[in-house]
Amino acid sequence: MISTKDFRPGLKIEIDKKPYDIVEFQHFKPGKGGAFVRTKLKNMLTGRVVDQTFRSGEKVEKPDMETKEMQFLYKDGTAFVLMDLESYEQMTVAAEIIGDTGGFLKEGESNKALLYNGEVIGMELPASVVLLVTQTDPGVQGDRVSGASKPATLETGLVINVPLFVNENDKVKVDTRSKEYLGREK
Repeated sequence: MISTKDFRPGLKIEIDKKPYDIVEFQHFKPGKGGAFVRTKLKNMLTGRVVDQTFRSGEKVEKPDMETKEMQFLYKDGTAFVLMDLESYEQMTVAAEIIGDTGGFLKEGESNKALLYNGEVIGMELPASVVLLVTQTDPGVQGDRVSGASKPATLETGLVINVPLFVNENDKVKVDTRSKEYLGREK
């Protein structure tokens, strides 16, 4: 059981047999009555964000969650095929469940998968990844406006904006949270 005094952003809780991630919370102590905690919770199965208020000291369940090292094997249509590195068991996971993180998964690479009751509900990625630029327009000589950018397609199919000097076959570092270009890699 988790008490409201332990709430913090990123904490995972379970309400009505559904896992939620605490996005933000605020503790209130009105002049009259008991204190309470207002939260914004993200449903980890649907991605929907809801507001919920708890009485101070109220307890909620801790979800049955675990992280496992899993290797991304290949994309099967719109689904992702992952392999458990301990048991070598393969799982097919729908693209909606993987979400935006699918654009950062490279075939053959392993990452931590978040499992709820034995089912994959998301992937935990590092803060940044290095990916190869497979397609982008060449920078035109003389077109060197400061801060200008152009779209580039990466090896995973993800499209991001990069500076004009980035060319095809360059390796770029990308922030996995904001999908922003961070720099070139050797």
